[in-house]
Amino acid sequence: MNKQNKFDSTIEKIARTTANKTGRRGFIGKLGGFLVGATLLPLLPVDRRGRLKDAHAATTGTMDRSGFKPQDHDTQACDYWRHCSIDGNLCDCCGGTLTSCPPGTSLSPSSWVASCYNPGDDQTYLIAYRDCCGKQTCGRCSCLNTEGELPVYRPEFSNDIVWCFGADNDDMTYHCTISPVVGKAS
Repeated sequence: MNKQNKFDSTIEKIARTTANKTGRRGFIGKLGGFLVGATLLPLLPVDRRGRLKDAHAATTGTMDRSGFKPQDHDTQACDYWRHCSIDGNLCDCCGGTLTSCPPGTSLSPSSWVASCYNPGDDQTYLIAYRDCCGKQTCGRCSCLNTEGELPVYRPEFSNDIVWCFGADNDDMTYHCTISPVVGKAS
């Protein structure tokens, strides 16, 4: 018996043993459950609160500064209180607002969540950062606030992920990020 035949017979034996011990219906059911679960995963919100009581962030990028002191008057600055955990371009500088995407872009269906301290009313709020997709990167007001960020293998605490998958226009090109308030953090 040559090596080719021995290899073939070994693979055939393994395949037949596996086929005898597993059912097609069970396999197809598990595969279907996995596929349905995988398609629903991007629709879940991602919690990026990290450290709830710490609302300060270290910032790097084109608008860097030392020591994050949140302010509540200039919405186009990286130290605006809503931007405590943002990574990207502010839509407020790119033709949109804090809560709406610029024309020609579409809102990502998924978001990451952080808690940010508003010095104007001494309250902490949940912010749902969402990417606007479909046009080339805006390139203005680029902020990288990293408070509570962990490596990408913990996606709920990593703001390095582009959340444009599943956007309406099927274009996964990142343009900018909005930061609407979800509610008060408790």
